[in-house]
Amino acid sequence: MSLIRNRDIVIIGLQQWYTPIGSNCKNIALQFARHNRVLYVNSPLDRRTILHQKDDPNISYHLKTLQKKEPAIVPVGENLWSYYPSSVLESINWLPARAQPLFSWLNKRNNRKFAASILEAITALGFSDVILFNDNDIFRGFYMKELLKPATYIYYSRDYLLGVDYWKKHGEKLEPQHIAKADVALANSTYLTDMLKKYNPNSFYVGQGCDLSLFDVTQQYAIPADVANIKGPRIGYVGALNALRLDPGIIEHIAREKSDWSIVLVGPEDEYFKQSVLHQLPNVHFLGRKELKDLPAYIRAFDICINPQQVNVLTVGNYPLKIDEYLALGKPVVATATRTMELFDSHTYLARNANEYVTLISKALSEDSPALQEERISFARSHSWENSVRAIYDAILNTA
Repeated sequence: MSLIRNRDIVIIGLQQWYTPIGSNCKNIALQFARHNRVLYVNSPLDRRTILHQKDDPNISYHLKTLQKKEPAIVPVGENLWSYYPSSVLESINWLPARAQPLFSWLNKRNNRKFAASILEAITALGFSDVILFNDNDIFRGFYMKELLKPATYIYYSRDYLLGVDYWKKHGEKLEPQHIAKADVALANSTYLTDMLKKYNPNSFYVGQGCDLSLFDVTQQYAIPADVANIKGPRIGYVGALNALRLDPGIIEHIAREKSDWSIVLVGPEDEYFKQSVLHQLPNVHFLGRKELKDLPAYIRAFDICINPQQVNVLTVGNYPLKIDEYLALGKPVVATATRTMELFDSHTYLARNANEYVTLISKALSEDSPALQEERISFARSHSWENSVRAIYDAILNTA
């Protein structure tokens, strides 16, 4: 694999640097910065955000940068800067789909303002001949290739945004055009890569990295107090309990079919889950949101880890990062069969329906072994951010 060194890289996208949760884009930025200078551009403010979120400390800081009371370019690591753009954009996605010409005109105006702001930071840092990496920002990045004229323009797809009404309304027309104009199009799942290839021949699968430093099987994790009294076998899930992405029907079926199993759900619930019949089942345990640092202890306390996701436009192409986290701790995993999960089929049990979940959980319980645990751990460790970014470098160099 190749390595790109001593370049200037600018990153735009949907994830703010200051957002407390991790993200693909932030981890990619950290890897880029090992050998290059990197400017990570936070989302520009818009009128709606200023109106409704001005009391948020991060938004408040951003507003102070506009008033020159705080620095807009902030060092966050060696060779890595976070930038608070000086532009304020108009909120335009309320426009209906039939108003596409007006949306495009206003979007270009927003892009010009955003690009001028980015250029200020590029100039201040002395960046030149930049590689511009766009993390899935369909609208605000749409004209950046033309406006900033980077040496290489990259469009990175890590989620099927058009499955969400907000993005679908105008993105259904704009995203294919955006993908087509990129010098390189990249995706973290084979499903999304196939989508990119419909519009751009220079499309590549670059895999998914996982920061496994927290999910370290060599560490000793005490069983959390709220799990200790739950009898085994414990069938566990860690993550957001969102019915658009997770199938409560599968969880209910498992719980009813196997009353001697304990179903342990760790994570915040949406309204559907809060009102679901699952709360009435004695062997289903909702433990709520936990700190990221505490999640490995919960996973270690499970006998089997599950990912009973829905199969729909929102999920079918997504890379389920939690699978790597489960496997990194050596746990048997039963997950819904999807195109992306084919990558894991040698190390997980893939279920096509609720009945198969019950059958495969039973199978996983009966055949788990230290040898299988070691194989899972080794496989998860191969999904490093270093490997993913090297694949990104290969894609860039192969189309240079």
